[in-house]
Amino acid sequence: IRSARSAGAVMKYVDEYRDRTLATRLAERITHTVHRPWTIMEVCGGQTHAIVRFGLDALLPPSLTVVHGPGCPVCVTPVGLIDQALQLASLPHVIFCSFGDMLRVPGSRGDLFGVKAAGGDVRIVYSPLDAMTLARANQAREVVCFAVGFDTTAPAWAMAVIQAKESGLTNFSLLVAHVLVPPAMEAILSSPQNRVQGFLAAGHVCTVVGYEDYEALAARYRVPIVVAGFEPLDILEGIGLLVTQLEEGRAEVENQYVRSVRREGNRPARAVVEEVFEPVPRTWRGIGEIARSGLQLRPAYAAYDAAVRFREALSQAGSVGVEDPDCRSGLVLQGLIKPPDCPAFATRCTPEQPLGAPMVSSEGACAAYYRYRSRVTREA
Repeated sequence: IRSARSAGAVMKYVDEYRDRTLATRLAERITHTVHRPWTIMEVCGGQTHAIVRFGLDALLPPSLTVVHGPGCPVCVTPVGLIDQALQLASLPHVIFCSFGDMLRVPGSRGDLFGVKAAGGDVRIVYSPLDAMTLARANQAREVVCFAVGFDTTAPAWAMAVIQAKESGLTNFSLLVAHVLVPPAMEAILSSPQNRVQGFLAAGHVCTVVGYEDYEALAARYRVPIVVAGFEPLDILEGIGLLVTQLEEGRAEVENQYVRSVRREGNRPARAVVEEVFEPVPRTWRGIGEIARSGLQLRPAYAAYDAAVRFREALSQAGSVGVEDPDCRSGLVLQGLIKPPDCPAFATRCTPEQPLGAPMVSSEGACAAYYRYRSRVTREA
């Protein structure tokens, strides 16, 4: 796979990156490389699900521990923002738009499905363009969009705001919950509880932003970072590159995902995000506030900020912002425990009755373990 990757080969079929024989060889190479105990973290929900689904961690040597980080933007959206979404979705003149996996995420007063069941006009959209179409077709109502995601989806929401402004669309706004990955990685590394010695970085995030920012992080904390894709061979090769650096005492940024990622990323996408958004402190669910880890609309686009447009309605409702005390998702998101270590996992906390977002998000670590390993956990 290394020779094909170096030659810039294009993946024709997904099965090429799920070859069992090649996966076994990569795992054997990793086993022969590792001579000391290491703990590495992936910061991508897609990688988490691939690791759990395909049992990649079972192929690795016992001395190599893979933990799951805050790689799911839905999972880290704070309860306070969920409560604001519930309040806005309950307003009679609002059409509230969201991606589907946000509807079951619990706030302190329920979830968006509950608001919809009570009569709120909550609609699932698949892109910002869907929401803009709704706004144009419903001029007498306000269309509010829950803009959640990492750098991967931020360009699309930025373009939607630009187009709304240019076309004079005045009944369209965003409740912004975008977060940035590098500040969260730095928060983990600077924590006294940190045990992470290397990172697999999310390929799709780096497709947009590149990996220049990771180079300073690797140098400052002396941790290797490898940008990796999402298929089994991507992940295993990324882990192989990571442990080679660890064993050799290096701390560099490497790019395994060369078929998609360039060092500078996608410059036009980065430019449109920078035009519309600016970095701000953001509270991460289960983790706390992280400096410059979120995005908000710049003053020039404040007319499209739902938190500004509906300030009075949100201030009157307030926000409880309280998480369930039995939920251990914050520890999962920091890589301090794995989902089965939570006493509520697959008992009090299920996809039907979740205590926290990682159990219901399509990229959540708890959802991955429940879907692929909960039967084994229960039988054990």
